[in-house]
Amino acid sequence: MGKHDRTLRAVFTTPTPSNIRWSDVESLLRHLGAEISEGGGSRVRIVLRGVRAVFHRSHPRKEANQSTVRDVRSFLSEAEIRP
Repeated sequence: MGKHDRTLRAVFTTPTPSNIRWSDVESLLRHLGAEISEGGGSRVRIVLRGVRAVFHRSHPRKEANQSTVRDVRSFLSEAEIRP
């Protein structure tokens, strides 16, 4: 199992984890074909399969919090991506 597969499975894990590095999430999204652009401040705009979302990069922690992981899970589900 590759790194992207592990990250995807982690995003869909219940209970929602809080130890997924945001850089791993961005890497997964790029791997899946997402267009990622910088917004203002820590915002990141993402388009994947016609689905749009805006997320905030985690800072100062490198890990995404549970709320962000849940939002990423919803975004991926809406784009019809599942582990």
